[in-house]
Amino acid sequence: MTATQAPPVPAQEETGLPPRRPSARRRLVPYWLLLPGILWLLVFFALPLVYQASTSVQTGSLEDGFQVTWHFQTYWDALQEYYPQFVRSLLYAGTATILCLLVGYPLAYLIAFRAGRWRNLLLVLVIAPFFTSFLIRTLAWKTILADGGPVVSVLNGLHILDVTSWIGWTEGDRVLATPMAVVCGLTYNFLPFMILPLYTSLERIDRRLHEAAGDLYARPLTTFRRVTFPLSLPGVVSGTLLTFIPASGDYVNAELLGSTDTKMVGSVIQTQFLRVLDYPTAAALSFILMAVVLLMVTFYIRRAGTEELV
Repeated sequence: MTATQAPPVPAQEETGLPPRRPSARRRLVPYWLLLPGILWLLVFFALPLVYQASTSVQTGSLEDGFQVTWHFQTYWDALQEYYPQFVRSLLYAGTATILCLLVGYPLAYLIAFRAGRWRNLLLVLVIAPFFTSFLIRTLAWKTILADGGPVVSVLNGLHILDVTSWIGWTEGDRVLATPMAVVCGLTYNFLPFMILPLYTSLERIDRRLHEAAGDLYARPLTTFRRVTFPLSLPGVVSGTLLTFIPASGDYVNAELLGSTDTKMVGSVIQTQFLRVLDYPTAAALSFILMAVVLLMVTFYIRRAGTEELV
């Protein structure tokens, strides 16, 4: 050992001394870091939720005021009166989610594995609709699906409208103010929420796994079925959730692209809150929708066999 070298410091195990315990201040650092997020959730989520819960069990009128009387019958009355809108909302949201998956998966696969130097440009194009107002994007579909427009003419020429009319999703040669128009609006507006999680999940897959599958004489379809798709399931689950949950409570597409026969539960809640001013019924409908979606999401995650949401 030279004079310039310091003697080695013995480890705590060698000296026989007990390990140092972190100070109380250092142990509290993680909790202080969590405090802003906890306060945010408390003020802007938990407290409004409690307030809405108390509103749902109130009785009274706008003139006389509302009072908490624990009137749980409001839930049953609201569900009994507006169950068609609930079923319709889940049907439209589920259909839009499936369409988003069918359209978004090939695009996400292309960006992740085949885009090359165009990857960043394609990702920008995916999120580009977010730079425009949700309302403007939805109103644009009134022009796209206008009677006599090119889209409707092509669908009519391919006899697609005959099939959709048979199942009750369109009316003759008209697409606007029908369930098909509402589903098209939902699919377009929430498609980026499906593509981005799928791309993130696909981009993480090691390319060497595809090479290994090819070395084992697996065909491209077999490689996709046995390797790519199972490894991308976290993206599929998170994408479907990010699409289905907001779509089930949406009311803008139903209001602008639909009719009175295509009202969703979000439209009913908006009407009860802002027009009818029946706050207990609106709050009860909100909680019923939240409970139904929560149960469906829990069941879906368990059936999907993964909780690793990207």
